[in-house]
Amino acid sequence: MHIRRGRAARTLYSACLAGFLGLACALHGGAALAGDYTDSPQVDEFVAEMTRDYGFAGEQLLGLFREVQRKQPILDAISRPAEKAKPWKEYRPIFITEARVARGLDFWREHEAALARAEREYGVPAQVIVAIIGVETFYGRNTGNYRVIDALSTLGFDYPPRAPFFRKELREFLLMTREEQVDPLSLTGSYAGAMGLPQFMPSSFRAYAVDFDNDGHIDIWKNPTDAIGSVASYFKRHGWSAGGPVASRAEINGPDAEQGLTEGLEPMKSVGELRSLGWKTRDRLDEGLPVTAFRLDGADGAEYWMGLPNFYTITRYNRSVMYAMAVHQLSDLLLQARGGRR
Repeated sequence: MHIRRGRAARTLYSACLAGFLGLACALHGGAALAGDYTDSPQVDEFVAEMTRDYGFAGEQLLGLFREVQRKQPILDAISRPAEKAKPWKEYRPIFITEARVARGLDFWREHEAALARAEREYGVPAQVIVAIIGVETFYGRNTGNYRVIDALSTLGFDYPPRAPFFRKELREFLLMTREEQVDPLSLTGSYAGAMGLPQFMPSSFRAYAVDFDNDGHIDIWKNPTDAIGSVASYFKRHGWSAGGPVASRAEINGPDAEQGLTEGLEPMKSVGELRSLGWKTRDRLDEGLPVTAFRLDGADGAEYWMGLPNFYTITRYNRSVMYAMAVHQLSDLLLQARGGRR
């Protein structure tokens, strides 16, 4: 996808969008098929905003939305977030498997040069980047089959609990496709509109995606090099500390130990504070290091962990302790399988 900016880009985008819609009209016998968002007051309001504030051509956007479809399976999927209901002992086996480790090693070998350069330039270990792509999409195998514009429109206009968020992402998506000069009807992703190997939302794409192979395009769908650089860019911008630890298994003892557990994801206590409450770990950690302290329901009982600042950075990618732990443990297994070699 070519990167173009400014008035010339907007003009070219308008011409391209008109061309895309003209082709659709030709395919449908001279008139665009009426979509689920034709004559929608919500869409009219959204288009007015995009025209007024971002310089889009209103008639062309209305023509685009005539091609957009409301997808009931998307609404069904977002209404039953199954992963949140699973305890760690059931969640972990989904992502920590021999197959995911084996395919991760293949991915690492295939893209070793790009991963090594990302580690040098951004300070993010190769195994963490590989683990993110492995957990998100099984290294590109499962990137989603919904048109992104269908997903974001369905959730932005027909899912009131999070409509403002998804309308914002729809706006970001249209800006992204204008900047990248790509047909907005052509891009696919998850039911929530997450895109490509690393499953970036459009706002994350615009903020963090990089042209890591310097070919004049940013492609996180079919170009693993750009996906690798983009993940590393995201982590660096969200505070990843090169060489820093991620998480440490703890043992607890004493009547006050449970008071050390953290509410939420942000590191709210220090290693020293947890030690004073009866938390012990075999790792050497600075007493002042901020920690997210949490308990997981493991296969062999309760597990207590200290999540360190880099652990918190992983949760910035997906706001879930179990997600971050899956990425961390998969990354450790990948590094071990390579004999500790980066």
